[in-house]
Parts: sequence; structure tokens; C-alpha cells
Amino acid sequence: MELRIFTEPQQGASYDDLVTVAKKAEELGFGAFFRSDHYLTMGGDGLPGPSDAWITLAGIARETSTIRLGTLVTSATFRHPGPLAVSVAGVDQMSGGRVDFGLGAGWFAEEHEAYGIPFPGTGERFDRLEEQLEIITGLWATEGGYGFAGSHYQVKNSPGLPKPVQTTGHRGTIPVVIGGMGKRRTPQLAASYADEFNVPFASVDDTATQYNRVREAVLAAGRDPETMTYSAAQVLCLGRDEGEIDRRAAAIGREKSELRTNGLAGTPAEVIDKIGSFAQAGASRIYLQVLDLSDLEHLELVAAEVMRQV
Repeated sequence: MELRIFTEPQQGASYDDLVTVAKKAEELGFGAFFRSDHYLTMGGDGLPGPSDAWITLAGIARETSTIRLGTLVTSATFRHPGPLAVSVAGVDQMSGGRVDFGLGAGWFAEEHEAYGIPFPGTGERFDRLEEQLEIITGLWATEGGYGFAGSHYQVKNSPGLPKPVQTTGHRGTIPVVIGGMGKRRTPQLAASYADEFNVPFASVDDTATQYNRVREAVLAAGRDPETMTYSAAQVLCLGRDEGEIDRRAAAIGREKSELRTNGLAGTPAEVIDKIGSFAQAGASRIYLQVLDLSDLEHLELVAAEVMRQV
């Protein structure tokens, strides 16, 4: 099982905070450093304020050397597909080919209102997501003269530059991550475009059910289901004893009992056991949502007591 670190900077983190956590994650042997793509806090004051996902990942790309970098997930409502393809390919170049590109339809209406971003209905957001996936991977994979005529985006005679370093993804580009619990369109989009499917913050049983939907969609698309990586994201609250678990739960404003039910929480033995349950459901990669970015000892404890056991 590969363990990755997943951060939520909109809740309150500076660029320096993110660099510090990314470097520590790299030092400890975690597989990747990921961040959310949000411009508004979901509780609290959000100070020092939101930061742009791809701007910060560009900086982190130059501050690290081996750890993979990515978003869980970039919102298709925030950016036009052409400029987004340029940005992500640029970060892939800056990192020497260490980017995983997560893209989703967007969901947080209030942040769109707060920053003047249009927020269409669910159906249109998914239509736009599908067109963006086609355009972005097309721009990366096509040598010049790329064009696309969609309902929401039109591209004419694009040089498709810059090119990413990586060509290992399902469509010959940067690996693409798609996730969520949608029963129909989400699995279909994953089957067409994704290298990895992620189920965020769900129970083991619900995660297994969604993986099965995706496997069926992948088969229907003529792909081998084993060409897809299946992953899960879970909030982390680990402690050597109950006192340490209490302290870490309080630091993120959550109840210990609730975290044990809805996340990876408890002693190392408890967390290892629950990771094993996700492995049995089909996951080979876990994103550990770390909400207190000042607690680097938390990462050290995972590396020392959990990583080597899974």
C-alpha cells in the first residue's frame, strides 16, 4: 500500500507551511504530496488566506526532487482548459515528470460566489469536465494543429505546447486522477480518461461498491480493469495512546470517536487494520488527509509505525 499526504491549505496555510510539509513527506518516504484546489475556507478564518494550487505546486516542484505532486482535485470550473494544460505541463517539466493531475467538476458554490466564478448546474459542470479532459489530454498528446469543437469549448489549430515530461498515462500523457461517488458519469469518465480512481472520505463498503462500478465501466470501455489504480482518501488522526489521539483530534476540531468511524484514527494498530480493510476492498493507495500542518511529528509517527507495516 502506498501512502500519500493530502493537505487542505484553504483551511489556513502559507506557501512556506506547504513546502515544509512536502519536504518532510519526501524525507520520510511518502509516495506523494497532494493539495486541494479551493479558494475559500470551510470553517474558521482561513488565514493567511487561500493559495492557488498550481502556483504553489510549481514552487514545491523546485524545492523537492523525488516526491510526486498533484491535486485532489483541481476544479474544472476555475480555469479554461487551454491555460490549465499549459500550467500543469509546466509544473510537470519543473518537477522532472512528477505530477499527477486530478480534475473534477467542482462542487463548492460559496467559493464560486466569493470569487466571481460562474457555477452552472451539475449536468453542465460534468459536461464541461468531460470536454476539459478531452482537450487537456489532447493538447498534451497531439503534435501541433490540435482542434476540438465542443458545446462549451472550441480549440482551433493549437500547437499544444508546452508538452509534459511524462507520457506514461492511459492516454499517453500525465497520469490523470478522477474520483467521487457518482454512479454513472463518474465511472464512465474514469474509464475513458483516468489512470487512477479515488474515493474520498467514504466507508470501506461504499468504497468497494464504487470501485466495482468503475471496474464495470472500464471493462465496458474495452480496458483491462487492472490498468486503473484504485485509491481512497481518509482523514488522519494517529496517536501512540489515547491522550495523543485526543490532542490531535482537538487540534483539528473533531471528535475522537467520530474520527475512528469516519477516518483513519486511533493507535497505529487500529490504523493499520483499517488500511488493511481498504486494501481488501481493492485500494492500493491511500491519501492521508493531514489537517494540522504544524504537527510534523504526526507524519513521523505514520512513517515509523504504519508505513513499514502496510
